[in-house]
Amino acid sequence: MLKRLGALLAVLGAAVVLLIGGAGAASAHAALVSTDPGESSVVPTAPSAVTLTFSEGVTLSADSVRVLSPDGKVVDTGNPGHADGKSDTARVGLNSGLANGTYTVAWRAVSEDSHPVGGAFTFSVGAPSATTVSASAVEGGKANGLVALVYGTGRVVAYAAFALLAGVAAFVLICWPKGAAVAKVQRLLMTGWVGLLVATVAVLLLRGPYERGTGLAQALDLTLVRATLEERIGTALSARLLLLAAGGVFLSLLVGQLGQPADPAAQATTDPARAAETAETADAAADRPDEADDADELHRLERRAAERPLRDARLGLGVAGLVLAIALSATWVGADHASVGIQVWLALPAGVLHLLAMALWLGGLATLLVGLRNGLETAAVDRFSKLAFGSVAVLVVTGVYQSWRGLGSWGALVDTGYGRLLLVKTVCVAAMVGVAWFSRRWVARLRTATADGAPLPAAATATATATAGTAPVESAAGSDDPARRAQLARQRAAKVSATLRKSQDGTPAHAGLRRSVLVEAAVAVAVLVVTTMLTNSPPGRVATAAASSPAGPAAPGAPGAVAKTVELKLPYDTGGKDPAAKGTATVTLNPAATGQNSLTLSLDDPAGKPVTVPEIQLAFTLPDRDLGPLAASLLPTGTGRWSGTVQLPLTGDWVVSVTVRSSDIDQTTVTKSVKIG
Repeated sequence: MLKRLGALLAVLGAAVVLLIGGAGAASAHAALVSTDPGESSVVPTAPSAVTLTFSEGVTLSADSVRVLSPDGKVVDTGNPGHADGKSDTARVGLNSGLANGTYTVAWRAVSEDSHPVGGAFTFSVGAPSATTVSASAVEGGKANGLVALVYGTGRVVAYAAFALLAGVAAFVLICWPKGAAVAKVQRLLMTGWVGLLVATVAVLLLRGPYERGTGLAQALDLTLVRATLEERIGTALSARLLLLAAGGVFLSLLVGQLGQPADPAAQATTDPARAAETAETADAAADRPDEADDADELHRLERRAAERPLRDARLGLGVAGLVLAIALSATWVGADHASVGIQVWLALPAGVLHLLAMALWLGGLATLLVGLRNGLETAAVDRFSKLAFGSVAVLVVTGVYQSWRGLGSWGALVDTGYGRLLLVKTVCVAAMVGVAWFSRRWVARLRTATADGAPLPAAATATATATAGTAPVESAAGSDDPARRAQLARQRAAKVSATLRKSQDGTPAHAGLRRSVLVEAAVAVAVLVVTTMLTNSPPGRVATAAASSPAGPAAPGAPGAVAKTVELKLPYDTGGKDPAAKGTATVTLNPAATGQNSLTLSLDDPAGKPVTVPEIQLAFTLPDRDLGPLAASLLPTGTGRWSGTVQLPLTGDWVVSVTVRSSDIDQTTVTKSVKIG
């Protein structure tokens, strides 16, 4: 066994080296900082190349930067690269002899935290002109809806499967070694392993279409798969598959070593020679009472000798399992928010601890639900209660640190999507902690009931089955009436079934604990979903910085355009009863031309007084080009007042939509057209 454990640890080490070897420090979620030529600028002669500079290093593909002429033709030389070897830049050459007019640059790249980003902007040679660029050509970095849904589902399943795999294994090793022999526990382990394997493969195949905005049909495109494997997230997924191979060996060792009886009495029931030896020893001890103490001491020594291999196996498996769990969790934190931004040296171990604590708690809950109906000892329940308490403490500490690191300010908690998702997760975790408090009370009652002599469900089941099925059989055998015998048989079956259900439910403490644990598990599903959404959202610190620092040195609007301020008034009514449910949204746009526009948004009630709402969104859509919606970046400037910017690449009749949510259930969207250019 030691050789197999040594080989397993060697595989784990290789996977960790593979993962860490592809990791590096950076900031989170790349943002376009500047362009050359500048956004909406007019240059006298055609440039030889277009250069983009980002806030962090990016990974480029063969079509990451595309330059389109006014009539929609590709005029770049293809295969963009990094300017002067700098990873935070992208440069693509241009064909010679470009005519005057407005050119559109569509770009997409992958941030060092593995998230795809994209956008578009325009510049003009000689003078601005009309453009016929199609909407599909400027939708950089936008994922296909179905691909995004399946990809997100795969990430949720991966989190849940990891929690099941690591949590169930930890529960067995720490709290309930006998659980390794329980078929339902083995199925939980296998479900976690298979689920994580399938989800990892799915995410690996879907990553290419997700980044490039293509459909599911491209999932098996080997070119995209090869490109994904060259990225940071591809390295992480490859390492995870390698670790799962080691995980399969670990599970076979776990079940094979701990699933065997270690009790000499249990061994005697399956070994005839051992049973005969045990019987002879008992008879001899009965004939010679003065030697009974020596026989008891011999039995104790035999028990210790039989349990020693089990203890050694648990220790070895515990070390291997811990290394495996840490390495698996690193495949997430090594390719996500924790691997970039500030204090990477602290964020990486904090992220690993956060994932491990989550797995111990949630996976342990699943095992507890199974164990309460399969002979789980009260001592094991008590041990898990203490383990869960420690896991919650670690979750709180690491969660607070991750929140501070991701938000950057209190305002980002309500002004960014990341902050609002974090609030939802906080509420869900708080609900789980509240239910866990009730669970601990049930554990205390269960401990008291066991101390008073109340039987555990497994023991009660065996006794109830034996007693419930005896008397009716004898009564039925003494009757000559077939109908009577059938009736007695049905009564016996019903009584046995009812007794079994009652014995499985156990004491009221058992039933109460199962109910509270079931509620915890249900809330845990919501926590996993929100966690996945958080990892796919730009941190509040980055979103705020991007909104306050528009890309590019160029002035708003295309040169030569007549600057003007457009004001739109959009009456709204969410149907709610609160003061902000009805009023007018006023949107001002300047210079109302192609390129970057500054805007303000205000909400006023019917009396003209400013009102605030829990959520508001502003977006722009160009229907005749099927472009949009393009969301505007908004920052609060006072009660019922917001300001921001929006990039409008094309001229035309744009539709402005304002979504107002005045309560949890009251929401409405109002629209109005505005002519740009």
